[in-house]
Amino acid sequence: MNLCRKPNLAHFAITIIGKDRTGIVADTSEVLYKLGCNVEDSSCTMLGGEFAMILIVAHEKPFSKKKLEEEFALKTAGTGLSAFVRALKDDEVCYQGPEGELCLISVYGSDKTGIVYRVTRELADRGVSITDLNTKLIGKPTDPVYVLVLEAALPQGLTVEDASALLEKLKKELSVEISVRLITPVSL
Repeated sequence: MNLCRKPNLAHFAITIIGKDRTGIVADTSEVLYKLGCNVEDSSCTMLGGEFAMILIVAHEKPFSKKKLEEEFALKTAGTGLSAFVRALKDDEVCYQGPEGELCLISVYGSDKTGIVYRVTRELADRGVSITDLNTKLIGKPTDPVYVLVLEAALPQGLTVEDASALLEKLKKELSVEISVRLITPVSL
């Protein structure tokens, strides 16, 4: 799927990061609302005690990166938040959905160095495109369990069963559980 944006719009990628507190999303969206920006895509998450947010926003041209930077500087002053703004070129704002079957890959096991690298390297070497990835520690502090969940687009000719089979060796080497399942897209 390829959804291109309108040429009369300026697009920006905005990253917000800082110590988590109540109101970060509200403060960010307030700045964008008051400027007349439309949030076209966004993702937010907690990373340790840090809050991270990335947004793709649009505004009718002419509109400048400098205006966004100035308004975010005023809003984030003294809050410990950092805001970064990048103007996007026209060819950077076409949404291109993943090609191939989508699958969800879950990895559970004892926390150890290399789980993300080994799993993602195995997938990349087979042409699998990762579209989303999250990790976290769950369980008790005395017995933590590492969780890696990723969404991936399988290349033409690679099935969910093939992806599961290629990760089988890693299950043993890393002493983890790995499951691969098909994600069925929903049409609206």
